[in-house]
Amino acid sequence: MSNFIRGYRCTVCGQFFETKEAMMTCPHCGEKGILDVEFDYEALKKVLTKEYFQNNRNYSMWRYAPLMGIEENHIDEMLRIGWTPLVKSFNLSKELGLKELYIKDDGLNPSGSSKDRASGVAVLKAIESGAKVIACSSTGNAASSCACHAAHMGLPAVIFVPKRAPIGKLTQISLYGATLVVVDGDYKAAFRLSKEAINKYGWYNRNAAINPFMVEGKKTVSLEIAEQLNFKPTDWVVVSVGDGCTVGGVYKGFYELHKLGLIDKVPKILGVQSEGCEPFVKASRENAPLEECEENTLADSIAVGIPRNPLKALRAVENSKGSWISVPDTEIINAMALLGKKEGIFGEPAAVTSLAGLIKALNEGIISKDESVTIIITGNGLKDPNNAQKAISKPELMEPNINKLDIYLKEKGVI
Repeated sequence: MSNFIRGYRCTVCGQFFETKEAMMTCPHCGEKGILDVEFDYEALKKVLTKEYFQNNRNYSMWRYAPLMGIEENHIDEMLRIGWTPLVKSFNLSKELGLKELYIKDDGLNPSGSSKDRASGVAVLKAIESGAKVIACSSTGNAASSCACHAAHMGLPAVIFVPKRAPIGKLTQISLYGATLVVVDGDYKAAFRLSKEAINKYGWYNRNAAINPFMVEGKKTVSLEIAEQLNFKPTDWVVVSVGDGCTVGGVYKGFYELHKLGLIDKVPKILGVQSEGCEPFVKASRENAPLEECEENTLADSIAVGIPRNPLKALRAVENSKGSWISVPDTEIINAMALLGKKEGIFGEPAAVTSLAGLIKALNEGIISKDESVTIIITGNGLKDPNNAQKAISKPELMEPNINKLDIYLKEKGVI
């Protein structure tokens, strides 16, 4: 266990538990008592200096191991996760009229999504604990990433997904050799069954809304963004939101860098949801408690009607002085095409929801065009090829005739 862990704090009752031993949820608040891992930041300041990063040649998320609460024994055996490209936009920024825009392409992680960051930590923690099996429920990306990293480390995995999970993600899970359980129901049903099975069989719990260490993996995307920008992050960071764990991690990463004195400010966070499943946006708009919403969106990775990490997510946006916004599926599809056409980056629907949200936030004046922005693309478009088809025109079958080709190219404006 990391020497820098002080203990855990309950996000509901605020009680602090001074222990380095692994904990899941608050013993007083039960399952809703999601914990935050707290570190000794004064001790970490002596280790995590700018010189430490300059001299570190491990260009993966494992370069942040002292701030992740993991033992480092098996890190060298793990797949390379993180240190994904931070692309400076020229075409898209010009299209949107933005002074400065960066795109964090997390779809280039091993299994094709940002969920690899949490799953890598989960597999290491499972090995630390001596677990024989790791399990989770997911709309797809956490499932495929868990199966991926468990396979690499020789750890059996049992994965629960709702019946609407896309074929690309189901194929990944099966290919990685995990035991796949497709639940005849929604994500809520898949989560419930996974919880019962984990409790019954004693498997290691990778579910991000239960296991506090999942945020410790997810926050590394912010650590990378800051470091890749020479510790001068943009004014805004935009991310799509489902269960709330990712946006909670995005905030925690920047918060901890600020605590360590490595950055001067915490960027404002724009949390983006689909209008077909917007529990956080609705709660923020109505200044009311979070309520269950329908899961009526093609952005399956963020279709979570009952978010399991509500407080971390709401506090992430509030504490960063950010904002919430939702977009219709039509704008998500348009954003898929725009990102591909302007930047050559292929994002799945949930991932490009961040771009659709940025466009809407610019139009509504939430973000001004003279501010700098980073959008996080959380998953690769190949994970959901069926919905990607909606963003393009069906190709025409061309006769091998140069005259007809001339006509076609003129129609397309190529010649």
